[in-house]
Amino acid sequence: MSTPLQPPEARLHVGHLKLPYGLQGWLWVHSLTDPITNLFDYQPWWICQRDLWQPVQVKRWKTQGKGYIVRLQEIETVEQAEALRGATIWIGQETLPPPAADEYYWRDLVGLAVYGKDEQGQAVLLGEIAELFETGANDVMAVKPCSGSVDQAERWIPWHAPLIENVDLEQQRIDVDWGVDY
Repeated sequence: MSTPLQPPEARLHVGHLKLPYGLQGWLWVHSLTDPITNLFDYQPWWICQRDLWQPVQVKRWKTQGKGYIVRLQEIETVEQAEALRGATIWIGQETLPPPAADEYYWRDLVGLAVYGKDEQGQAVLLGEIAELFETGANDVMAVKPCSGSVDQAERWIPWHAPLIENVDLEQQRIDVDWGVDY
């Protein structure tokens, strides 16, 4: 009796498989990575379907129209591809390259305490990062109040070098040049 395969405990959702393409086992793929093609750099993929996990290797991928199609090892027919439709794609966090100096994965910033300044320039807890998102001009931290926050205000603080004074992942803290009254 074989033991069910277990995916890495520390894993990231990076995409999902869509409709089959053609008759030789290709599938449309939707990537959640940025840039989109980074999805193909991370191996193996762990695909999940109905709470069952399976590791797979990408045999080949290519651009097709405005999207991407992928051929997985051991998937040779449209029927096999159809069986994978809708599966989510995950990778182990250990497959990601370490970020460069002064760069961070957003997943590592979510939940960090954000300290700004009161009227006297003293550090005060503004809240914690609930999410980060892109606006086109710059990235933004959505900071929500938490236990010990100076007030109950939600703040959107640009992730802009002059505003970010210190990021301390070990202390789970970010210091920003951002006033309570902004």
